[in-house]
Amino acid sequence: MSKSKRSQIRADLLDQLSRNGTVGQYYTDLVDDYMRLWDVKKGLIDDIEERGAKVMVQTANTSNLKTNDSVIDLLKTNAQMLKLLDSLGITPAPMDGDPGDDEM
Repeated sequence: MSKSKRSQIRADLLDQLSRNGTVGQYYTDLVDDYMRLWDVKKGLIDDIEERGAKVMVQTANTSNLKTNDSVIDLLKTNAQMLKLLDSLGITPAPMDGDPGDDEM
């Protein structure tokens, strides 16, 4: 399932670049960099789901609970992914209607 989703995301990014008139190998390479980061992100999420946001770390004579390094790495990876999207000129599509329509 992830492979299909990955392919769909890559195709969507390339489609958005094409619609924006942003074409060339340089931009395709940036999309591939984005997808490699997407793979890293999925691995980090899997690790957090498996081991948790906090992990037990054994030192010389004690055990301590500390933040799973994958949590910090996930934040950094997401930030880099957003920078790549910005470099590619890809922004979220405008929403239909008033963003406050669901308020009542």
